[in-house]
Amino acid sequence: MRAIVVGAGIGGLAATLSLERAGCEVTLVEQAPRFTEIGAGIQLAPNATRVLRRLGLLDAVDAQSVRPSRLSFRTWSDGTEICHYALGREAEEAFGAPYLQVHRADLHRALADSVPAGSVRLDTTVVGIGQDDRSAWVTTARGERLRADLVVAADGIRSAARQWLFGTDAALYSGTAAYRALLPAEKVADLDLPEYALWLGPGRHFVHYWVRRGELLNAVGVVGTETAPESWTARAEPEEQLRAFQGWDPRVLDVLGRTGTVLRHGIHTRAPLARWNTGRITLLGDSAHAMVPFQAQGAAQALVDAAVLGDCLVGATPADVPEALDRYVSRRLATATRVQAGSARAGEDYHLPDGPEADARNARMAAGAAENEFGPHAGAWGVDALEEPSA
Repeated sequence: MRAIVVGAGIGGLAATLSLERAGCEVTLVEQAPRFTEIGAGIQLAPNATRVLRRLGLLDAVDAQSVRPSRLSFRTWSDGTEICHYALGREAEEAFGAPYLQVHRADLHRALADSVPAGSVRLDTTVVGIGQDDRSAWVTTARGERLRADLVVAADGIRSAARQWLFGTDAALYSGTAAYRALLPAEKVADLDLPEYALWLGPGRHFVHYWVRRGELLNAVGVVGTETAPESWTARAEPEEQLRAFQGWDPRVLDVLGRTGTVLRHGIHTRAPLARWNTGRITLLGDSAHAMVPFQAQGAAQALVDAAVLGDCLVGATPADVPEALDRYVSRRLATATRVQAGSARAGEDYHLPDGPEADARNARMAAGAAENEFGPHAGAWGVDALEEPSA
């Protein structure tokens, strides 16, 4: 069985490894000329780290990560704790896998280092995808046609494959933009910060947590704004985010005031699809279900996609591919779509104006934490994706 994976992000790399474990010969195609360190912090709930364990990568990623003991929700103006959720040892015992916080580049490197070098074609741009009854193929900018039994498009939120397969729907601006910065630990050592906190305020929120074995503080401020470009590399002036959070708790302002390089990007999503696959071609990860990051599940859902895709292809023959991809989508689409919608709702909830709405939210969150120590979004953490029935 031969497979082509388009896109060497987290989802594409994980899909490559999962398909190889299923017995496929995989070619991973990536348009960038080399792998580079990009992004900042990323959170991996137990549903994600369970996949890393299956891929044999959990120890390597864990060694570069931080295991937070709890998440504290705070009010924007004075830092009063609204509620907290248990993570750390309690979460690992409850869900059978740890909750990790890691630099995206460290996760990407662990995945990339496990893919055989001979399976990767860098500096290769795909300009078309096609199929017939017996095979599928990609066409490259050099005029090559690479043929296999199936094609997996993991080409991100601006997925060209999605457009070729399902039409011209565009990435949707969420109405929010994120300021991102990484601060060396010594730069904030004198601040009395919770280890992992999410501060909620009118029209914006602020989150910080540790990555890279506690050497770096990942700080992200999310603000509602009419427009913002999507870019992982666009810089903002530090004073810009300070103005956006004027009047907030002094600890938040202290962190923002000590940032060096600040990156700003508009947060985009894609509309839910009724299906991700057609024949021998399927979408995976952000190309299928890009979501806002307010439940910290974007990368996790891509990792689970990869695990289920590989599981559906174990023992399959080339003739079985369309049916196997139908099973993959049947098992994943409803859950990913539900998480996508829940992430959007969480963002709206975080940004409620002061007054009765925010008070009701705070009371609801406190009651939810008393009822479930891991919080309302932990329902999927303990579900083993390889045991989920088809929807």
